[in-house]
Amino acid sequence: MSVNIPNHFSQQFATTVELLLQQKGSRLRGAVTERGYVGEQASPVDQIESIVANKVTGRFNPMQRVDADLPRRWVLPTSYDLPQLIDQFDKLKMLTQKESDYVQNAVFALGRAIDEEILTGMFGTNKTGKSGTNNTAFPTAQEVSVIQDAASATNLTVAKLIEAKRVLMAANVDMESEQFFCGVTATEHASLLQEVQAVSSDFNGGEAVLKNGKITSFMGFNFIHTELLSAATDDQAGTSTQCPAWAKSGVHLGVWGDIQSDISQRKDLQGIPFQAYVFGTFGATRIEEEKIVKIWCR
Repeated sequence: MSVNIPNHFSQQFATTVELLLQQKGSRLRGAVTERGYVGEQASPVDQIESIVANKVTGRFNPMQRVDADLPRRWVLPTSYDLPQLIDQFDKLKMLTQKESDYVQNAVFALGRAIDEEILTGMFGTNKTGKSGTNNTAFPTAQEVSVIQDAASATNLTVAKLIEAKRVLMAANVDMESEQFFCGVTATEHASLLQEVQAVSSDFNGGEAVLKNGKITSFMGFNFIHTELLSAATDDQAGTSTQCPAWAKSGVHLGVWGDIQSDISQRKDLQGIPFQAYVFGTFGATRIEEEKIVKIWCR
């Protein structure tokens, strides 16, 4: 047999395409209110501040008129797109048709962009006022300290969830009719797994808390895992993850154009390549500061 036989060894290439690990689309969209809009900005709700009744202290006294403040919240759109070119010449050399995989990958990316807009709307500076010219920052009164019930900075603990719930209840958020959520990264979830109160059925009415090793809900909060939570300077001048705990009605997603995809040929380019194009326009805002709590987790 010829010593050159290795020259005839065959090679086998993949005939399938697999997308690499990533958050596959939006995970927060279902945990906020949503509405479609047109125009350069939109007001999802006109609000009426609470008022206090006057005490009547005598007979036939002049009436003291009470004027409720009428704030207005605004949401502004941000446009995203993701064009990808697939050369006709390259297609001839490939065994797989990748157009659909390119589109799916881009749709996942646009979904993550929705979550990033929601998180920015939760803790960022919101536009308020009659025409959206006022800036409203997230108040420190809605924050849970990184050292809550501890001598030093800690990650997510039961004590911090208790404090988050206290803050919501103290603001008169309806704990019976509202849906509540808490965003966590893998690190915060791992920290909570070490809390006996969070994983033991003895502390949860005899009901199983873990599902496939994952805490899905506890103390009325439905947990959503996302690695998109950002870090910032916490209340103790350190760097911590900003974990949101919120009522669904407290955050709003405005959609000017939902995620759309298009596959077409670019006849203005050599080889007339296919373009997989995905785009969308959306934005988010807080509806009420008191319906959101920032939990610092280091």
